Amino acid sequence: MADMTESRPDLAARWAATVAQARDTRAHGTQQHPDPAPYAANLLRRWAEPQRRYHTTDHLTTVLDRVDELAAYADDLPAVQLAAWFHDAVYRPDRSENEERSAALAERALPELGIAPARTAEAARLVRLTVTHDPAPDDHNGAVLCDADLAVLAGSPDAYAAYAAAVRAEYDFVPDPDFRAGRAAVLRQLLALPRLFATPQGHDRWERPARHNLSTELALLESGTGTASG
Repeated sequence: MADMTESRPDLAARWAATVAQARDTRAHGTQQHPDPAPYAANLLRRWAEPQRRYHTTDHLTTVLDRVDELAAYADDLPAVQLAAWFHDAVYRPDRSENEERSAALAERALPELGIAPARTAEAARLVRLTVTHDPAPDDHNGAVLCDADLAVLAGSPDAYAAYAAAVRAEYDFVPDPDFRAGRAAVLRQLLALPRLFATPQGHDRWERPARHNLSTELALLESGTGTASG
């Protein structure tokens, strides 16, 4: 595969800027750190793997954009940005340990890049939080990452349909009845959360349309009138 930093120079530049901001230059001002470009290439190759239909570089870009929009709510913005890069870096739709493996990847890579232990640990914690998307009330970093990741749920009807179809395509190896049951369980879990969006801005902008989209998809799945392929 071609060097992904060449095909997505915008993302490679964003990665380099995030790493530069995240490094503890006060403690390591004279220390030479590895070039972040090969790490960007590795991450972008992962995000462009052929089994992905939704969890792609487009999703990564969107999450990074939403993190930037919600930046004022974060206690440690670089940690949240790093977590966004790693949160689906390992993604196999037939596996259940994607978040754990993605967090472990961050725990290996970030220290090599000169990221302090506390910030590395925070980024990894945030990646693991995307299993539930249910941050504690005082978890400001978690609120920003989870809101950014779930913002897709508040799209227009057409955008949400495209999202749902892409998710179905990632699970094309699952028979329709099994997919319907599993997808419905995920939707019920999300709808059961007291708040889908934890930041004030996310809640005000996205809560109502997201719940409408989720409820509509769930009703279609339960009635059997919707198509499992979107």
